[in-house]
Amino acid sequence: MDRRRRQVLIGAGGTLLLSLVAQPGMAAQVIGIRLWPAPAYTRITIEHEPEGLVYSTQLLKEPLRFVLDLEGVTLNPALRELTARVTNNDPFIRAIRVAQFQPRVVRLVFELKQDINPQVFSLPAVAQYQARLVMDLYPTVDEDPLFHFLATLERERAVPPGVARSPEFSDPSQNRPTAKADRRPVVSRLVTIALDPGHGGEDPGAIGKRGTFEKDVVLSIAHRLKHLIDEEPNMRAYLTRDGDYFVPLHMRVRRARRVQADLFVSIHADAWISPTARGSSVYALSEKGASSSAARWMANRENSADLIGGLNIRHKDPSVAEMLLDMSTTAQIKDSLKLGRAMLTEIGGVNGLHKPRVEQAGFAVLRAPEIPSILVETAFISNPDEEARLRDEQYQQQMAEALIAGIRRYFRANPPLARSQKLS
Repeated sequence: MDRRRRQVLIGAGGTLLLSLVAQPGMAAQVIGIRLWPAPAYTRITIEHEPEGLVYSTQLLKEPLRFVLDLEGVTLNPALRELTARVTNNDPFIRAIRVAQFQPRVVRLVFELKQDINPQVFSLPAVAQYQARLVMDLYPTVDEDPLFHFLATLERERAVPPGVARSPEFSDPSQNRPTAKADRRPVVSRLVTIALDPGHGGEDPGAIGKRGTFEKDVVLSIAHRLKHLIDEEPNMRAYLTRDGDYFVPLHMRVRRARRVQADLFVSIHADAWISPTARGSSVYALSEKGASSSAARWMANRENSADLIGGLNIRHKDPSVAEMLLDMSTTAQIKDSLKLGRAMLTEIGGVNGLHKPRVEQAGFAVLRAPEIPSILVETAFISNPDEEARLRDEQYQQQMAEALIAGIRRYFRANPPLARSQKLS
C-alpha cells in the first residue's frame, strides 16, 4: 500500500507549492547531490534512502528564487558541498544557499538567472542508484535546437584563425595530426550529420574495469568526429549533447529531426557479460525483431538509458507515440543498412569487427522516420584491452577518422536528394 499522498497548495502571493508527504516519522538520509548544467536545462538530483522523501517547493519572484524544503532531513556534508558546485556558465542557477531551516527541515534556495519552469519528480532505486529526487529547471520558453545550432555555427565562424575556441566548442584533437583525406566535396549541397554521444549525466553508460565511463569516451570521439565533419566541404555536424548531461532518447531523435539532419550516428562503447568479447559493431533499426539474441540484448540495454538517466514520464513527449505510428520505416532502414555497411568497411581497419554485418534491433534512438540512422559500438569497454584503447587519444582519433571515412563512402554511393525532394 502506498503510504504517501500528493498535495497541491497555494502559498502566499499565489505561489504554487508541491509536496510529497510520506508516513510520519520516516527519516531520510541524503547520500549525494549532483548538479548537471546544460544548454536546454539544469538538473539537480538528490539521491537518498529510504524512498519517499518528503519535500515541498516554491518558485518566488523579485528576486527570482526556487526553494526546496526537505523534511525529516538534517544538514550533512553532501548537502553543504552543493553550494560550491555552481559554475559561472550555468544558464539558470546563479548561486545556491543551504541551511537547516527548522530542526528537521533543510532548505535549499536556488538563486536564478532567468525565469524557469521547474519539473520535480521522484525516481525509484535503479542500477547503481538509490531513490532520487530530480529537479529539472527548464526555461519558460523551450530552446529551439535549430536556432541553437545555427547560433553555434555563427559563433564558431566568428573565431579568428589561431584563436582558441571556448570550452563549449573546443576541439579535443587540437594539435594532433589528422588524416590526409581527399577534401574534394562528396556532396553537392549542404548536409547535416547528427552525432549522438550515448548516455551522459546521471547515466554513465557501461563502466570498464579501470573505471572508464562510456559517456566520457564517446563524447570525446563525437567531438573529434564533429571537427572532421566541419572541415569537409558542404558538411556540418550537430551534437545531440555537447557536454556531460542527460538527454532522453526521444529528445535525441527530436533534436536530429528539428535540425533536419541527413544522417544520424549514435556513438557507444559496448559492454558484454564476458570480458573476452571484442571488436566494433554497427546496428540499424529493425521492423521485424532483432537479427540476433545479442542484438536484442544490446537494444534492451541501450533503451534502458532513460530509466537510469532519469526520465520524467509525466512529461514524456507525446509526439513519440505519433511518430512510431506514422513511421514509414522501409526506406529509412534500407538507407540505414547502406550507411552501416559503409561504416563497417572503414572501422574494421581500426579495431576489427565483432560481427561482419550490420545487426538490427529495436533501438529507440534510431527511430527518426526520414533519417538514415545507425548506432556504432566503437569497442567493448568491458574488455580490458579495448577499454585501454578507448582511453587512448590516438585510438579515439583513429575511430573518428574511420567514421568520417564511412560517411564519405556512403555519400559517394548515395548522393543526398535536393532538400525540396527530401522534405516532400
